[in-house]
Amino acid sequence: MTKNLTAVLTEPGSIVLEEREVPAPGPHEVLVEIRSVGVCGSDVHYYEHGRIGDFVVRQPLVLGHEASGVVVQIGTAVTQVREGERVAIEPGWPDGTCEYCLSGRYNLCPNVHFLATPPVDGAFTRLLLVPEQFAHSVPAALSDDAAALIEPLSVGIAACRKASVQAGSRVLVTGAGPVGLLVGEVARASGATTVVVLEPNSKRRARAIEVSSADVRAVEDLRADEQFDAFIECSGAVAAIRTGLDCLKPGGTAVLVGMGADEATLPITKIQVKELIITGTFRYANSYPQAIALAASGRFDLDALVDARFGLHEVELALKANHEDPTLLKVVVSPGA
Repeated sequence: MTKNLTAVLTEPGSIVLEEREVPAPGPHEVLVEIRSVGVCGSDVHYYEHGRIGDFVVRQPLVLGHEASGVVVQIGTAVTQVREGERVAIEPGWPDGTCEYCLSGRYNLCPNVHFLATPPVDGAFTRLLLVPEQFAHSVPAALSDDAAALIEPLSVGIAACRKASVQAGSRVLVTGAGPVGLLVGEVARASGATTVVVLEPNSKRRARAIEVSSADVRAVEDLRADEQFDAFIECSGAVAAIRTGLDCLKPGGTAVLVGMGADEATLPITKIQVKELIITGTFRYANSYPQAIALAASGRFDLDALVDARFGLHEVELALKANHEDPTLLKVVVSPGA
């Protein structure tokens, strides 16, 4: 390719196609031809509002961070991947030197370059440079779409680790979007005996039931006497936080994954009396190899989450798709289509 076709957010509500120069890999970089990019809620939020909290779009930005592709060129010092290999791209690239990186929690690195987070360009492009250690080889059993969805699956793995989900655990998940459903699948794969996913939207709930091995229910179907070891909140809804905390057993753990309101009122006395643990989780660290192995094991079908595909020239349609049809679970962009 002599030019690199790229979809660029120029301002909220406006995507334009640009022909950019083809980047050349540095010594430890690989050039990846992007095959599939999942549309995340953060992409939609940047497209609509131009910011998420303190992350503000101040210059043209390329969206998309759930990506897979094939390596088409490698740097002179690359040893971990070869040209022609299919890879899942881990989108957060830390500095590797700070206290968080050195302790293994590189997701908290203050200098991380995370794709599609201002000012770092993302993967709605034909060709992308990636540090070799964050281009993870995937087996032939995984499709390009499934390889892209290793990213939200990694979110699910990080959440279940944080919640200490293990054999015999009873787990409550709120929100039956892609992350909530993947959290449920990871919990099942971790040995949880009970996994309940709550979803208030009846149409989305019906779609979730088709693809999930968890017990997907309406909120009102949760019994008052049900108690859980772990509660993982994936909707971002304040009301869901209170629902989950009310259902935790003494000593239980709540993990807040969904990003919504900045503040919520908590039942402090209940938290104290029941010795509940409440924590957040931010992205993931050291989870891609496990996610790839889990996806390749056949325990569940990542492709079943994909409801719509768009080409690079249709990125705006892809970003609007969930508003047009809220029942869609995962929308993907195929830059080569």
